Amino acid sequence: MTQCDPQLPLFLGLMSGTSADGIDAALVQFPEHGGCRFVQGQTYAWDAPTRQALIALGQGREPESLDALGQLDARVGIAFAHAANQLLDEAGVPRTQVQAIGSHGQTIRHRPSAEPAFTWQIGDANRIAELTGITTVADFRRRDVAAGGHGAPLMPAFHLAMLGSADEDRAVLNLGGIANLSLIGRDGSLRGFDTGPANALLDGWCQRHLGHAFDADGAFAASGQVNEALLARLLAEPWFALPPPKSTGREQFHLEWVEAQLGTDMIAPADVQATLLELTAATVANALLLHLPEVRRVLACGGGVRNRQLLQRLQSRLPGALIDSSAVHGLDPDYMEAMGFAWLAHETLAGRPGNLPSVSGARGLRILGAIHLA
Repeated sequence: MTQCDPQLPLFLGLMSGTSADGIDAALVQFPEHGGCRFVQGQTYAWDAPTRQALIALGQGREPESLDALGQLDARVGIAFAHAANQLLDEAGVPRTQVQAIGSHGQTIRHRPSAEPAFTWQIGDANRIAELTGITTVADFRRRDVAAGGHGAPLMPAFHLAMLGSADEDRAVLNLGGIANLSLIGRDGSLRGFDTGPANALLDGWCQRHLGHAFDADGAFAASGQVNEALLARLLAEPWFALPPPKSTGREQFHLEWVEAQLGTDMIAPADVQATLLELTAATVANALLLHLPEVRRVLACGGGVRNRQLLQRLQSRLPGALIDSSAVHGLDPDYMEAMGFAWLAHETLAGRPGNLPSVSGARGLRILGAIHLA
């Protein structure tokens, strides 16, 4: 635990992403001179039935009933509240010292190209406020979508505030269930977008064939060989050619999509894993070389930072860039998004916009999130 400043309020961020492997909880402070002081963080695993239900909904499957969906919304909210309370108990921090919780919720549908467009995150924030006694800000994405944006990615604004540099162009790469980039110019310009699948496919394939929740250090992928024909079919997916702004999730990239590209080909599971890893490396590198070709520093965060094989493949495709962990610049890569949603809550309570039209495509700046007072 990092010593916190008693003169500064605390904020708590809660995040569960595309992989739905757990709730990341991060306790932070935001000094007046800028930056983010990480106090303590922890990840709390979902129980197996809830995780299975969340993954199924995220992949586009219909809920069993409206009653079942309503109960899941409540259960997810209760789980988020328990994660917040447990982190505060572990840190020895009284609830009264936390100004607000910023909760992302769990995405079950993301349809920015539908008519009308919509995005949907569950995890009843009323439950969080009630069970923690802390003001909770949630439902950050829908205002941006209502303003014509994608509602995603939302982290580039946080990345700009925390990692921008007047000395060099930088890319911040989040390797979560989906990979996304924040392209930060030395002039303060910013673009951001999803590049395609990352851990969601790698974890899913590893779970299916090894029974492991994730491919530790990329060892499963490293044991196989890239199948170039399969890689070409995967890269031919039209979504990859779409220009930014763009965002995606499990509804687009899931194991059924992989199986459709496999067809009747008999490819060893390890070779498929190697090819899926190469797909992530290729789509990230292709996007960087197209949109910020002179970049010399890539700051990586998210669970994929711990996949050594993936980072090696990325480095081989980006020989002119230095790939660092965001930890080198003081931001824990495991809790970057949770810290980001704590920051979004901070900005919302301050009456400042949290979106960036250059990233999401929205018609303008908007204050994001609904405030649930304690």
